Amino acid sequence: MSAPLDIKGPAAPPRSNGELVFAEPWESRAFGMAVTLYEAGAFTWPQFQAALIARIVAQEAAAAQDEPYDYYRLWLDALEDVLVGQGTVSPDEVTTRAQALADRPPGHDHNHDHPR
Repeated sequence: MSAPLDIKGPAAPPRSNGELVFAEPWESRAFGMAVTLYEAGAFTWPQFQAALIARIVAQEAAAAQDEPYDYYRLWLDALEDVLVGQGTVSPDEVTTRAQALADRPPGHDHNHDHPR
């Protein structure tokens, strides 16, 4: 089962010449994490797509119309919404994990002492 990424509209991932575009390494990791969890059966694609569209609509309503939004930030927020919403993880677990990642020294992408 692979994610239906040929979608159009507001939930479609950014592309250039048909290829996915990532401005930062974390964006490709967030993308890969969501697709991998979907392919493992953690949620359905319509669940994720609905959460992503809800985040995009809320962001567009809150921001000026000519202000671009951070697509992959919303992608990550939508993934969190789905996983927390169905009880896969708790909000506290997300916060704790995000803080642990934020506390890493700059330039240290992986923690080799504690493989997961």
